[in-house]
Amino acid sequence: QVQLVESGGGLVQAGGSVRVSCAVSGPTSSSFLMSWFRQAPGKEREFVSAIRWSSGDIYNGDLVKGRFTISRDNAKKTLYLQMNSLKPEDTAVYYCAAAYISLLVPNTPDQYDYWGQGTQVTVSS
Repeated sequence: QVQLVESGGGLVQAGGSVRVSCAVSGPTSSSFLMSWFRQAPGKEREFVSAIRWSSGDIYNGDLVKGRFTISRDNAKKTLYLQMNSLKPEDTAVYYCAAAYISLLVPNTPDQYDYWGQGTQVTVSS
């Protein structure tokens, strides 16, 4: 059974940076895929970025645009999202998600089986 626990986030000024983390427990086989989603108030949950745990291959969503970087530390079994040049519109709850899926890299929430509790990132103008 996979469990995901997020940390980090908080309040940051526009133009600043923040890193959120997601500690992973459970098996991480070759098909293990992890992603970051975010959800702003009144909006749908949207895909940010994904990483194949075994290979480190990265798949970015449209909103990344060079500002966000996903990474993972195998030894610490932790997923990260480094966010730079933050804007007020980046304010959202950020979720990590995981699935065992070999070929596809889904960018919709319904394709993921495991979710963290979410961590709030608030960007002030």
